[in-house]
Amino acid sequence: MRIVLLLILISFQVSDQSPAEDFLKNLKPFCGNRYAGKAVFPEADKNPFKGEPMTIHFAQCTDKEVRIPFQVGNDQSRTWVVTLDDTGLLLKHDHRHADGTPDEITHYGGYAIKPGSSTQQSFPADEYTAKLIPAATTNEWTLIIQPDKKILSYILKRDGQLRFQADFDLSSTVNP
Repeated sequence: MRIVLLLILISFQVSDQSPAEDFLKNLKPFCGNRYAGKAVFPEADKNPFKGEPMTIHFAQCTDKEVRIPFQVGNDQSRTWVVTLDDTGLLLKHDHRHADGTPDEITHYGGYAIKPGSSTQQSFPADEYTAKLIPAATTNEWTLIIQPDKKILSYILKRDGQLRFQADFDLSSTVNP
């Protein structure tokens, strides 16, 4: 009886961490690697990155932050910064010029809607974003790690409508 009860308790063991902490932890195995992706929405001529190779690089990882440069063609100006702090999980978009100086439009994003999950977090635009980019007031960015951990999706919605989605193949690394 004790063995059966112990097995039942083990099978229902809940993580001591929050979904935000678990999400960040699920990103860490990809650290140091680059992955290819493609824009899956919008399609064809409406795709602003049509014909351009896309990669993400899990460049810097700590227990509290993962920095993911997102390269489109030769454009290396974008980095997604996912940070865990006392308020929750924060996604910011760090845009830089080729010389490393910050772009005029940078550090937009917001905190994840709680609780989220270990594989999906959605980040509505914060007040800073709304002031910086008034058209982005209703933006919501979502990061999804598929349960098999083979695809990472980056999704942008505006006014509740899908505006952009890119999927990255986490099953195979690419060279720089």
